[in-house]
Amino acid sequence: MLGRFGVAELLIIAFLLVLFFGGKKIPEFIRGLGEAVREFKKGAKEEK
Repeated sequence: MLGRFGVAELLIIAFLLVLFFGGKKIPEFIRGLGEAVREFKKGAKEEK
């Protein structure tokens, strides 16, 4: 139930992100999130 988001919910979330962070900060936020995921995967691979 928690993992199923419809189009309306995604649009509301996107609107709130733009409202809170502004249009210029979102790409920086997404880029930082991508780098964090990449570092996490890299660290998990090195542990094995």
